[in-house]
Amino acid sequence: MDISEEHEALRKTVREFATEEVAPVIGGFYEREEFPYDLVATMGRMGLFGLPIAEEWGGMGGDYFALCLVLEELARVDSSVAITLEAGVSLGAMPLYRFGTTEQKQRWLPDLAAGTRLGAFGLTEPGGGSDAGATRTTARRDGDSWVVNGSKAFITNSGTDITSIVTVTAVTGKREDGRKEISAVIIPSGTPGFGVSQKYSKVGWNASDTRELSFTDTRVPAENVLGQVGRGYAQFLSTLDEGRVAIAALSTGLAQGCVDESLKYASEREAFGSTIGTYQAIQFKIADMEVRAHTARLAYHAAAAKMLKGLPFKKEAAIAKLVASNAAMDNARDATQIFGGYGFMNDYPVARFYRDAKILEIGEGTSEVQRMLIARELGLAS
Repeated sequence: MDISEEHEALRKTVREFATEEVAPVIGGFYEREEFPYDLVATMGRMGLFGLPIAEEWGGMGGDYFALCLVLEELARVDSSVAITLEAGVSLGAMPLYRFGTTEQKQRWLPDLAAGTRLGAFGLTEPGGGSDAGATRTTARRDGDSWVVNGSKAFITNSGTDITSIVTVTAVTGKREDGRKEISAVIIPSGTPGFGVSQKYSKVGWNASDTRELSFTDTRVPAENVLGQVGRGYAQFLSTLDEGRVAIAALSTGLAQGCVDESLKYASEREAFGSTIGTYQAIQFKIADMEVRAHTARLAYHAAAAKMLKGLPFKKEAAIAKLVASNAAMDNARDATQIFGGYGFMNDYPVARFYRDAKILEIGEGTSEVQRMLIARELGLAS
C-alpha cells in the first residue's frame, strides 16, 4: 500500500516521539507496573486518539491506516503504550463512532478522540475466552433502564483514572432460532454496581491497564444501548476485523523493534575477537527476522488497503494478524538469543519485547481462531 506524504509525515513525527520521549522512560513505568498518564496525555495532544474519527466529533478526520502506521512506530519501542492507544481507539472509541446515536457521540466521543478520556470494550468473560457466543452477562430491561449482571475479564483501559465508559456485551433475550440475543450496553465509570478489580499481575504489557470487571444490578438508562438491541455481537465482530489489522500493525512494530535492537547490539558486542555481527550465524538470524517483519508489514498493508476501499477484508485481517503475531513472537525469541544473557535482563528492551510478544498470539482472537476464520473464508465447512 502506498504511503502518502501526510502518512509519512505522521509516521516520522510518531517515530521521533517514541524514540525521544517514550524510550527513555518506559522501562521505569514497566518495572513499576505503572500506567504512563503523561505519555498518554501527550499522545492525546498529538491527536493520535482521534486519527480515524471525523473532525465534527473532535477527531483528526484521518483514516484507519494512519492509526496502523502510528501503532507500528510506537510498538518498535514499547507495546504497553501502543496497546493503550490501540484499545482506546479501536475498542473504546470506534464502536461508539460506528454505531452510536448522535446523543451518545456528543456525550462521550469528543473526550475519547482527544485522549483526555479512555473507553474500553468488555467482551471476554472469565469462562468464555474465544467463545464470545457463550456470553453469560445479562442485561434486563426494567422500565426506562437496563439492569446488568455478570463479569468480564482481561479488559484493557477499563480501570484508569481517565476511563469514562466501558461498553459491554450482554444477553438481552432469545432470538427466534433459540440462540442468545446479545446487545452492547454503554456503562459509564462510577455507575453503582460497576466493580473494577485490582490490576492483573501480567507477564507483559506491564505499563498498560488490564482488569476484571463485575456488574451487580448495575443500572443504566435505556438509551445507553449501543446500536440496535440484539446486534451487539454482530457489531463487535466487525469491530474485531478492524482491530485485527491494528494488532497486526502493532505486532509488526514489535517484530521490527527486535531487528533494530539486534542490529545495534550485533555491531557493538564482541566475541572471539570480532563483533558478533560479522558471524554468519548472527547475520542469518537477523536476516530471517527482517524477512518476518517485512512480510508482516505487507500483510497488514494489504488488509488495510481493502478495508479503506470498502471491500470485504475479514480473511486479509485474519491473515495479517496471524502472520504478524507469529513474526513478533519469533523475532522476540531470536533477539533474546542474540543478546544472550543480557536478553534475559529487564534492563534491555528485548526482554520487554519477549514478554510482550506472546499475548499478540492470543488477544483479539487467538492464532487458532485466525486459522478458523481463514478456512471459513476459503469455503471450508466449520
